[in-house]
Amino acid sequence: MALKKSTKKKKPKEKKAHYVSPKEFTADIVEYYNSGGDEIGDKLGQSIFKIAKGLSYAPNFINYSYKDDMVGDAIVKMFSALQSKKFNIDTGNNPFSYFTTIAFHAFINRIKKEKKQRQVVSDYQEMVYEELASEYKIANQSAGEADED
Repeated sequence: MALKKSTKKKKPKEKKAHYVSPKEFTADIVEYYNSGGDEIGDKLGQSIFKIAKGLSYAPNFINYSYKDDMVGDAIVKMFSALQSKKFNIDTGNNPFSYFTTIAFHAFINRIKKEKKQRQVVSDYQEMVYEELASEYKIANQSAGEADED
């Protein structure tokens, strides 16, 4: 008796659309730069949020407990770059790449800040532990000397 192989056809994977369309993102940036105002439109704001949120799911950032802080820092950095018009549209470079790089560096900076904060807390805990241990040792020694008398 021979086993039959299943002959189910695999469905071709649908191509996922970019979560931020490069053409629309570039058009939104051009529109913002030409408006001369300080108000960033909803569509441009959503694109920046999607870039930061999407990067937070990258394998090197997924497991941090302060991921929301990282996303927040990235959004602030990207908005400040937009407001100061740091991206040069005339170069023909990809704005998605530019703003993803800004978000990436904001994530790295947050990780460094959190690591430094964690080190400060660890050093403080170690110092307090050593003080308590020495006080306990001194208290036990003086109690032992009192028993000898």
